[in-house]
Amino acid sequence: MEKKSALIAMSGGVDSSVAALLMQERGYDCVGVTMQLFANEDVGISRDKACCSLSDVEDARSVTTRLNIPYYVVNFADNFRCQVIEPFVEAYQKGLTPNPCIDCNRYLKFKKLYQRRLELELDYIVTGHYVRLNYDSSSGRYLLRKARDLHKDQSYVLYFLNQEQLAHSQFPLGELTKDEVRSYAQKYDLRTAHKQESQDICFVNSGSYADFIENYTGHKSQPGDIVTLQGLKVGTHKGLIRYTIGQRRGLGVAYKEPLFVCGRNIDKNQLLVCTASELHSRGFYANRINWIALADPKVGDTLECTVKVRYSANPQPVRLVVEADRVKVMFKEEIGGIAPGQAAVFYQDDLVLGGGTIVSSF
Repeated sequence: MEKKSALIAMSGGVDSSVAALLMQERGYDCVGVTMQLFANEDVGISRDKACCSLSDVEDARSVTTRLNIPYYVVNFADNFRCQVIEPFVEAYQKGLTPNPCIDCNRYLKFKKLYQRRLELELDYIVTGHYVRLNYDSSSGRYLLRKARDLHKDQSYVLYFLNQEQLAHSQFPLGELTKDEVRSYAQKYDLRTAHKQESQDICFVNSGSYADFIENYTGHKSQPGDIVTLQGLKVGTHKGLIRYTIGQRRGLGVAYKEPLFVCGRNIDKNQLLVCTASELHSRGFYANRINWIALADPKVGDTLECTVKVRYSANPQPVRLVVEADRVKVMFKEEIGGIAPGQAAVFYQDDLVLGGGTIVSSF
């Protein structure tokens, strides 16, 4: 039987290190690769604060040396700038709430790196994501499921994967907890065993999206009016990009009841606020739908499932209706904080049905 091979996406962290270790233990010929996505100094991040640093490359190289597998660094900085950073900046300037981690996975790991797998004639691409993958012979489809460790589950950021990509992907951490992963790394004396996880968006320093956007574009976001849905001015904002849908703290507004950010009027440079009851939505529309567990449903089809509207959100029960180029999603109970630009990912229990991009709420 011919030995299988795998391209391991290595960030320099413990998860991808153990993914490489496990694939090697399973008898695969492995090749490690680190994507160089940006120079930290170019986006205003100190060398030791985020991924893509020299220390990350050194850590990944150390692991591949320990495992005695080939290792390469590939420069995808131009692609990352054009397909992740600039769309992130443009979306925020339009009043949307994007998730650049999804775009990074979509266009870099599972497109550019996937192409590199083909060029190297390797069988699989392997990442350290906490998700599970299996093949359903009855439907003839590859199915993506939540990780065993629900606190680490990353299925939300992989809803876009198609059947061809899933057929040539493996996620060896899906059945493990984070503690078990660290135990593996420590047992095999991997340099990354106790390395801290990177937090938030990799190219944004200290979680300050607005500061990053202003530094990147060279333009300051201008102050403007904070206005209720009834048109009453209740304060002054510090720049629209500094606020997110559902935000309550930091508005600096005195009002008879708590107010929340519910929208932005870009043309008038107004931040829209409302009360808790006004913030709630009965549902939303989403487009750019990718189905994983289902063959493309027909217009008019309905589905009972749950949805996550943010990475950290709890799944909410919904009724979904398929329309011509979008889906209409209706909550069983109204919820707040629906943010256009974010991903909506649909589930049945631990099974990822698919997902898309939120366009508007109602």
